Amino acid sequence: MMMMDRIADMLTRIRNAQTAGIEKIEMPASNTLLSLAELLKEEGYIAAVKAYNHKGHRFLRLTLRYDDDAQPIIREIKRVSKSGRRVYSGADDLPRVKNGYGVAIVSTSQGIMTDKKARAAHIGGEVLCTVF
Repeated sequence: MMMMDRIADMLTRIRNAQTAGIEKIEMPASNTLLSLAELLKEEGYIAAVKAYNHKGHRFLRLTLRYDDDAQPIIREIKRVSKSGRRVYSGADDLPRVKNGYGVAIVSTSQGIMTDKKARAAHIGGEVLCTVF
């Protein structure tokens, strides 16, 4: 099966797993997805990230986080820039998600980072997704 948009597939897997209350999910890995997952872990949205090889293919295993009432930590996760319509922003125009309570993830020339780090470094880029 050929995937056109790996990031959208990853976000959909996370969204579906949290709706079903599943703790761990697996998906095919890429460097971009690994960077995105590590960033979500640093921001506290997921519990663990593990990359591994199986029969010559790379996979990614994510452990999702839930609160004490078994509600998912990620309330909303959306793809912003899509393959049909790319969304780029300068450092001053990066979106603020839910008045700063959420995070916009940006692909910059210096790697994938949050909107706060991109603003601090004064660099813009492609807005990949928003998480709240």
